[in-house]
Amino acid sequence: MSVAIVPETADLAGLRDAAAKCRACELWEPATQTVFGDGPADARIVFVGEQPGDVEDRRGLPFVGPAGRLLDRALEEAGIDRGTTYVTNAVKHFRFEPRGKRRIHQTPGPEHVAACHPWLLAELQLTGPELIVCLGATAAKAMLGSSFRITRQRGQLIPYDPPLGEEDAAVKAGWIMATAHPSAVLRVPEESREDAYNALVADLKVAATALA
Repeated sequence: MSVAIVPETADLAGLRDAAAKCRACELWEPATQTVFGDGPADARIVFVGEQPGDVEDRRGLPFVGPAGRLLDRALEEAGIDRGTTYVTNAVKHFRFEPRGKRRIHQTPGPEHVAACHPWLLAELQLTGPELIVCLGATAAKAMLGSSFRITRQRGQLIPYDPPLGEEDAAVKAGWIMATAHPSAVLRVPEESREDAYNALVADLKVAATALA
C-alpha cells in the first residue's frame, strides 16, 4: 500500500486531474475510473459518502445512481439545494465482487479509507465548508475516528474538532454530523423503508439549521 501523492493546487479541477492517476491502493485496477467529488468550491455543506457504486463508477460522478436519487429527494424535503452542496466519498474507487455480469458492492477496508484520506482532506481544505455531513459509518469513521457510532450519535451537530491527526487539523469547518447512507435506506425492508427515509430527512433538516 503506497501513499497518495496529492499535489498542492489552487483548485478542485487540478485535484481531480491528479486523483485520476492515483495508485495508492489496488482498487484502481478493476474500477472503471476514479470518482472524484462534485459541486461548487464555495459549497457551505460537503456530503461525504462511503464509495462510488456501480452507476457512479461507470459515469464518473458521485451520487448519480439510486442512492443519489434518494438523496436528492431527501435534500429537497429538508430544504437543501443539492446544487449548492459538494458531494464526495471517503473512497474514490468502486470496490466490488464480480458475480456473473453483475458487480456486487463490497465495503471498503480501513486500508482503502486510509489510502484515499489525503484526497478527501484536500477536497475539504479547498472547499472549507461550514458543515460536513457524513453519510454512513465508513464516512463517519473516516472523519471522526473508529470509535464513532452512528447508532448513538446520528443527527447531532458536533463542533468540528479533528481527532485524527495534524493533516485533519488543516480542514476548516464549523460543524460535522453523521446520518445514514441513502443506500442503507434502500436496503431497509419495504414495510420499514418510509420510517428510515423520514429519519434521514429529519437529520438533514438538522443539518439545514447549521446554515440558518
